[in-house]
This record gives sequence, C-alpha cells and structure tokens, in this order.
Amino acid sequence: MSDNLTRDGFLGGRLHLWQPARGYRAGVDPVLLAAAVPARSGQSVLDLGCGVGAAALCLAARVPDLRLTGVERQADYADLARRNAEAAGARMEVHVADLADLPRALRAQSFDHVIANPPYFDAAARKPAPDAGREAARAGETPLSVWLDCASRRLAPSGYLHVIQRAQRLPDLLCGLPPSLGSLEVLPLAARDGRAPDLVILRARKGGRGAFRLHAALILHEGARHLRDAESYRPWAGSVLRDGAALPWPDRRH
Repeated sequence: MSDNLTRDGFLGGRLHLWQPARGYRAGVDPVLLAAAVPARSGQSVLDLGCGVGAAALCLAARVPDLRLTGVERQADYADLARRNAEAAGARMEVHVADLADLPRALRAQSFDHVIANPPYFDAAARKPAPDAGREAARAGETPLSVWLDCASRRLAPSGYLHVIQRAQRLPDLLCGLPPSLGSLEVLPLAARDGRAPDLVILRARKGGRGAFRLHAALILHEGARHLRDAESYRPWAGSVLRDGAALPWPDRRH
C-alpha cells in the first residue's frame, strides 16, 4: 500500500482512522455494526475481517476497557488497524491470517463477542474492482459459511455474534449458520420510509434456544426522498453515527 492515506473522522470526531485514499474505505456500516453489540466493559471482542479497525474501534469508543482482537487477511490493512488502535488508545491485537487458517494461538481463545462485516457481493457473480483492497472487501473469495463457522468456533458459550450484510444475502447468512448458533434475530435497516431495507444486522448467540425474530426495519433518514444537500438522519441514527450511541435494538420484552 502506498503512503497515499487519509485520516478520517468518525463518531463526530471522537475517533479518527487512517485509511487508503483509494481502495476500500470504511463508511457507516461498521459504525452501525459496532452500535448493535451489547458489550460490557472488560469483555473480549473478535473482529473478523477487521480492515483498518473501524468496527472494533467504534465499539471501544462506546465501551471502555474491552480486549479487542482483529483478523485481517491483507497485511497493509492490518498495519493500519494497529496504527489506528494505538492512536485511539485501545488495546487491540491484530493477526494477519485467513479465516479458514487462523493461528494456533488464536484458535485456543474464545470471545464474548464476535463481529463481522463480510464482503457484500459474490465474487463469482460480479466484475472485479480494479483495486485489490476494495475487491477483497467487497467480494471476497471466502464463503459466508466459513465466516460463520469461524465465528461460532471462537465464541464462548452464550457469546454473541453480530454480522452486517446486504439484505439480499440474508438467505445466504441463514443457510450458512452452524447449529451451534441460535436465538437468531434479524434487524433490517432501510434508508427511508417506503423503501426496501438495504442492510440487515444478524444477531445470534452461542447455544441460544430462543425463537427466531424478524424485527421491523429501522429507518435512517427522515422523509420519503432526499430533498436538499444536508443530512437528514433520524434522531436515533444521528446519535449512533455522530455521538457513538448504542443502536436501539428492539427490546425482547415488547
């Protein structure tokens, strides 16, 4: 990777991340993923395919004293994740490895939470991006089932998995889940009223036995369409994206 980097603000400037000026660049998706995780101080978090560390470090900005671990196949992005973690004052160990072949030391560990933002597209069904980093992030070769199996193996009993993915790939997510993961919940995210959800966040629990729940979609923006050149986030979305608040996950008691 060249020295052509940018340092971008997240969470209203509470977090800054070095990213490649070209190639895959983190947006709102890892912020939303981090906001969905009900982590508590002192717990451990494994970020699969961590990239420059956006999701893990957004979570650490909300929940102090987490033990963070990342796995990233591209060494250049792993280096940036380490650099970003150090700048943020977060404890984060980053391994350069393929999910199907984790280091022995990592295979011996278990985690309270596993998070993942897998590539959104099927590499066999699309034209490759010209940048290798962007292509790996958008359409990796590793099947979703491998991501999910890796997550399940690394979760401690009763630990939580959170995955953000395109809504169109929800069937692939559900079909790829190993039987060790249960208490499944799906939270759709739609841009505006009247539009189909673009994204889903899947929550699963190691050894969970709860019934499957498909929640009503959370809407990010006010209004049915974009009318002016200004932000139109709904209050909950603004709190998550600018203030680092937790995502308003629907309460199981209601």
